[in-house]
Amino acid sequence: MISQKARYALRALIALSRAGQGTSLMISEIATGQDIPKKFLEQILLELKRNGIVMSKRGKAGGYLLLKAPEAISFGEVLRVIDGPIAPLPCLSKIAYRRCVDCRSEEDCEIRHVFGKVTDATRAVLDRTTLADAVREVDFFEKAS
Repeated sequence: MISQKARYALRALIALSRAGQGTSLMISEIATGQDIPKKFLEQILLELKRNGIVMSKRGKAGGYLLLKAPEAISFGEVLRVIDGPIAPLPCLSKIAYRRCVDCRSEEDCEIRHVFGKVTDATRAVLDRTTLADAVREVDFFEKAS
Protein backbone atom coordinates (compact mmCIF):
# COMPACT_ATOMS: atom_id res chain seq x y z
CA MET A 1 0.00 0.00 0.00
CA ILE A 2 1.19 3.49 -0.72
CA SER A 3 0.95 6.16 1.94
CA GLN A 4 -1.52 9.03 1.93
CA LYS A 5 1.47 11.32 1.56
CA ALA A 6 2.42 9.55 -1.70
CA ARG A 7 -1.15 9.79 -2.98
CA TYR A 8 -1.16 13.52 -2.27
CA ALA A 9 2.22 13.92 -3.96
CA LEU A 10 1.00 12.14 -7.08
CA ARG A 11 -2.23 14.17 -7.15
CA ALA A 12 -0.29 17.43 -6.81
CA LEU A 13 2.12 16.41 -9.59
CA ILE A 14 -0.76 15.43 -11.86
CA ALA A 15 -2.34 18.85 -11.23
CA LEU A 16 0.96 20.47 -12.23
CA SER A 17 1.11 18.22 -15.31
CA ARG A 18 -2.37 19.34 -16.33
CA ALA A 19 -1.37 22.99 -15.87
CA GLY A 20 1.18 22.58 -18.66
CA GLN A 21 4.94 22.73 -19.00
CA GLY A 22 6.33 25.96 -17.55
CA THR A 23 3.06 26.92 -15.84
CA SER A 24 3.17 27.37 -12.09
CA LEU A 25 0.39 26.82 -9.59
CA MET A 26 0.12 28.29 -6.12
CA ILE A 27 0.03 25.87 -3.20
CA SER A 28 -3.47 27.09 -2.36
CA GLU A 29 -4.67 26.31 -5.92
CA ILE A 30 -3.31 22.77 -5.75
CA ALA A 31 -4.57 22.21 -2.21
CA THR A 32 -8.09 23.38 -3.04
CA GLY A 33 -8.26 21.64 -6.42
CA GLN A 34 -6.95 18.34 -5.11
CA ASP A 35 -8.48 18.47 -1.62
CA ILE A 36 -5.10 18.24 0.10
CA PRO A 37 -4.40 19.90 3.47
CA LYS A 38 -2.29 22.98 2.66
CA LYS A 39 0.31 22.53 5.44
CA PHE A 40 0.85 18.89 4.46
CA LEU A 41 1.11 19.84 0.78
CA GLU A 42 3.81 22.42 1.62
CA GLN A 43 5.94 19.68 3.21
CA ILE A 44 5.37 17.34 0.26
CA LEU A 45 6.28 19.98 -2.32
CA LEU A 46 9.46 20.87 -0.41
CA GLU A 47 10.48 17.21 -0.46
CA LEU A 48 9.75 16.97 -4.19
CA LYS A 49 11.76 20.18 -4.71
CA ARG A 50 14.77 18.80 -2.79
CA ASN A 51 14.66 15.76 -5.06
CA GLY A 52 14.58 17.69 -8.34
CA ILE A 53 11.00 16.98 -9.36
CA VAL A 54 9.49 20.46 -8.89
CA MET A 55 10.78 23.98 -8.50
CA SER A 56 9.28 27.07 -6.95
CA LYS A 57 9.03 30.59 -8.33
CA ARG A 58 8.52 33.74 -6.29
CA GLY A 59 6.49 36.74 -7.22
CA LYS A 60 3.19 37.51 -8.83
CA ALA A 61 3.33 34.54 -11.23
CA GLY A 62 4.95 32.37 -8.57
CA GLY A 63 4.13 28.96 -7.26
CA TYR A 64 5.32 25.47 -8.05
CA LEU A 65 5.98 23.92 -11.43
CA LEU A 66 7.43 20.70 -12.74
CA LEU A 67 11.19 20.74 -13.20
CA LYS A 68 10.98 17.96 -15.79
CA ALA A 69 8.42 17.09 -18.43
CA PRO A 70 5.51 14.91 -17.21
CA GLU A 71 6.79 12.22 -19.61
CA ALA A 72 10.03 12.11 -17.63
CA ILE A 73 8.52 11.63 -14.16
CA SER A 74 7.50 8.08 -13.32
CA PHE A 75 5.22 6.92 -10.56
CA GLY A 76 8.11 4.77 -9.32
CA GLU A 77 10.40 7.78 -8.95
CA VAL A 78 7.79 9.70 -6.94
CA LEU A 79 6.99 6.73 -4.70
CA ARG A 80 10.67 6.17 -3.92
CA VAL A 81 11.11 9.84 -3.01
CA ILE A 82 8.06 9.93 -0.74
CA ASP A 83 7.70 6.37 0.63
CA GLY A 84 11.14 4.87 0.11
CA PRO A 85 11.89 1.46 -1.41
CA ILE A 86 9.33 -0.36 -3.52
CA ALA A 87 9.75 -3.78 -1.97
CA PRO A 88 7.61 -5.86 0.39
CA LEU A 89 10.70 -7.50 1.92
CA PRO A 90 13.98 -5.81 2.89
CA CYS A 91 15.96 -8.43 0.95
CA LEU A 92 14.25 -7.33 -2.28
CA SER A 93 15.00 -3.62 -1.99
CA LYS A 94 17.35 -2.08 -4.52
CA ILE A 95 18.02 1.07 -2.50
CA ALA A 96 17.76 -0.19 1.09
CA TYR A 97 18.73 -3.87 0.90
CA ARG A 98 18.94 -5.75 4.18
CA ARG A 99 19.04 -9.45 4.69
CA CYS A 100 15.94 -10.72 6.49
CA VAL A 101 16.77 -11.39 10.12
CA ASP A 102 15.32 -14.91 10.16
CA CYS A 103 16.56 -15.96 6.70
CA ARG A 104 18.77 -19.02 6.36
CA SER A 105 19.30 -18.77 2.61
CA GLU A 106 18.02 -16.19 0.14
CA GLU A 107 18.50 -18.62 -2.75
CA ASP A 108 16.24 -21.22 -1.09
CA CYS A 109 13.64 -18.84 0.35
CA GLU A 110 10.27 -19.65 -1.21
CA ILE A 111 8.73 -16.47 0.18
CA ARG A 112 11.46 -14.32 -1.38
CA HIS A 113 11.03 -16.02 -4.77
CA VAL A 114 7.28 -15.38 -4.90
CA PHE A 115 7.53 -11.80 -3.65
CA GLY A 116 10.47 -11.23 -5.98
CA LYS A 117 8.12 -11.80 -8.93
CA VAL A 118 5.52 -9.49 -7.41
CA THR A 119 8.14 -6.80 -6.80
CA ASP A 120 9.58 -7.05 -10.31
CA ALA A 121 6.11 -6.75 -11.89
CA THR A 122 5.17 -3.83 -9.64
CA ARG A 123 8.41 -1.97 -10.32
CA ALA A 124 8.02 -2.52 -14.06
CA VAL A 125 4.58 -0.91 -14.11
CA LEU A 126 5.50 1.96 -11.77
CA ASP A 127 8.78 2.75 -13.53
CA ARG A 128 7.18 2.68 -16.99
CA THR A 129 4.11 4.74 -16.06
CA THR A 130 4.63 8.50 -16.13
CA LEU A 131 2.53 11.43 -15.02
CA ALA A 132 1.76 12.08 -18.69
CA ASP A 133 0.50 8.50 -19.10
CA ALA A 134 -1.84 8.91 -16.13
CA VAL A 135 -3.25 12.19 -17.46
CA ARG A 136 -3.73 10.75 -20.98
CA GLU A 137 -5.47 7.67 -19.61
CA VAL A 138 -7.94 9.66 -17.52
CA ASP A 139 -8.57 12.10 -20.38
CA PHE A 140 -9.25 9.15 -22.71
CA PHE A 141 -11.82 7.63 -20.37
CA GLU A 142 -13.49 11.00 -19.72
CA LYS A 143 -13.90 11.57 -23.47
CA ALA A 144 -15.20 8.03 -24.00
CA SER A 145 -17.91 8.50 -21.37
